[in-house]
This record gives sequence, structure tokens and C-alpha cells, in this order.
Amino acid sequence: MTAKTERIFRDAFAKAGIEVNGNRTWDIQVHDARFYDRVLASGTLGFGESYMDGWWDAERVDELIAKILSGNLEQKVGINPAVIWHYLRARIINLQKRHAFEVGERHYDIGNDLYAAMLGERLVYSCGYWNNATTLDEAQEAKLDLVCRKIGLEKGQHILDIGSGWGSFLRFAAERYDASGTGLTVSRAQKAYADEHRRGLPIETLLQDYHEHEGAYDHVISIGMFEHVGYKNYRSYMEKVHALLKRDGYFLLHTIGGNKSTYGTDPWIEKYIFPNGLVPSIEQIGRAAGDLFSMEDWHNFGPDYDTTLMAWFSNFDTNWDSVKSSYDDRFYRMWKYYLLSSAASFRVRNLQLWQIVFTKVGARERYTAVR
Repeated sequence: MTAKTERIFRDAFAKAGIEVNGNRTWDIQVHDARFYDRVLASGTLGFGESYMDGWWDAERVDELIAKILSGNLEQKVGINPAVIWHYLRARIINLQKRHAFEVGERHYDIGNDLYAAMLGERLVYSCGYWNNATTLDEAQEAKLDLVCRKIGLEKGQHILDIGSGWGSFLRFAAERYDASGTGLTVSRAQKAYADEHRRGLPIETLLQDYHEHEGAYDHVISIGMFEHVGYKNYRSYMEKVHALLKRDGYFLLHTIGGNKSTYGTDPWIEKYIFPNGLVPSIEQIGRAAGDLFSMEDWHNFGPDYDTTLMAWFSNFDTNWDSVKSSYDDRFYRMWKYYLLSSAASFRVRNLQLWQIVFTKVGARERYTAVR
């Protein structure tokens, strides 16, 4: 480590209102002086890995990262070759189509015990709707009901859920609205859980990539899956949904969104959390929907994801002792960093959460927005 490298970081942190080894909840505590050179060489990847290795801490990691993001510290300390290569790789290779099942194996299959300890009663792994909710379970039920109301779900209708997770939406729709449904997942663990908890309801879960599915549905919904599609596949995704949706049905897309178009994700998130993930922009979604769909409603409740992620972290932290025999301390720090850094991104509005309602071009029924 050079004294110059440390000075660069201390100055950059200070401009963002952060003091190295200070006494405020968001001040970074550097335990290993190699931290500075590592981050300078590897950017956000080195920053996250050095936290996993215990080289630094903060009492409130979420507050620290919110200040880092607000202060644009990544740009101020320079872009490194590893980050440049990461984005070039994403532009050259269609990562999502070539490795469609990788995110299931590396993220969603790591343990149903972990997700059950973290996500709440219904195992909903997407943003809750906190408009009139005071608990995580209330917020998730409100979100599931919001989706049903937005698509005008009626008794006897058949829904396709692309990226159906542990089956939470389909169970809710069948229980509350007497609907039937088919879910698609790339996670074996999710399918096993969904099959086990069908409760005799008229729903099924298939281990299948959406490209391969055929059928005709009254409505198509996708909650928290579009982030795995990839910009090279946005148009083909929309074409597939269009083919699966009946003429007068609704397509509801629930997705994290970015403020500008990008072609690669954060290297740390890519390596440890969501391989081949990518957050879409308004421009990219609009171009993909193109002449296939009319946009009926675009609802942003991104700040609710900050609240959701903090609730997930609270559950994870509280219940860690009950699941830690299956993991290790480095995993704990990795997962904590993932949840709290994600919360910070929504807190400073770098990320959004969109629910978009589409109809096929030419559909005649007037749509009334639901909140």
C-alpha cells in the first residue's frame, strides 16, 4: 500500500461525509491497510470482497454505501481494467441465453432454509407494497393483491407466471381469486418447494426456460424475473409474452429498473449474487415492447424496496443462528453486504421498482390504473 493510495481514498470519503475510522454509524472502519490498493485495483468487486474478508466494517453498512453512492466515489477514484473487461464481456456474449439456468443453480438453489428464514410467511422474493402496510408479511400480501387487481383477475381465469419462484403468487391468486395458473422457474429448489406446497390448488410449476414454453393465457405476469433476461433478449422476451397472451389479456411486468441504459451489472453482484443479471431502463423496455404492446400503466414504488430489503436483513440477522450450520461466516458477511448495499441503492434512487401493465396493440378495452 502506498501512502498516496490511502490519501486518495481518505479525501474521497471525506468529500462524501465519511471519515476513515470515525465514530459515526456510517464511518468506515479499516482493519487492513491493503484495503486501499485492493479497491483501487478492483473497484466495487474489491470493495465487496474486502468486506467479506473482514478488512473493513461499518456500524451501518447501508448508510455508508448510501453516502458512497450519493458522492459518486467510484468515478472519483477511477475505473479499473477489471471493470472495463466485465462490461465488454457482457456486450460480446449473450450471457443470459447461454446460461439461462445458472442463476437458479447459483442463487435460488443455495437453500430453502435460508430464504424461509429471511423472506417472511409466503416466501416472496420481490419488493413489498408498503402503502398501507406495517409489517413485511402485510406488504407482500398487499403487493400480490395489487398485481391481481391490476390485471383484473377473475374467477376461473388461467395465469402464466414467468419466474414464479416458490409459487407464492400462484397460491395467492388461487386462494383469493379462484384462478388457476402455471409457473415457470429455472430453480430446482423453488420447484420442489412449490410442488410440495400446492395445497391441492389448480396450479403447477414447471422447471423450464420461458423460451421453451407454449400455451395461451388470460394474463401473463412476471415478478422480479426480467432482471435475468438481458438486454440482447428483451425483444424476444416481449415477442414470447405476446405469443402466450390472449388477445384481451393483460401482461404485468414487475421489475427493478435503472435510470439509464446499461449493458453489464456490478462485478461484485455478478460474481456472488446474480450471475448474468442486468437491470433494464425505461428506454430498453419501451424499445422492446415496441409495436407489440400498449403501455397502460407505469407505477414506480422504488423506495418500498429499501424498506423490504431492510426487513429481509432484519429477518436474516435475527434467524442466522438457525441456519448458519449450512453456511459460514464469510457467507454471512457476503449476504449482509448484498442486502444492505442493495437497500442503499434504492434509498438514493439509483434503482427503481416498476410495475408496468401492458395490453396487446389493438386491444379495445379501456384500462383504469389501480393503486
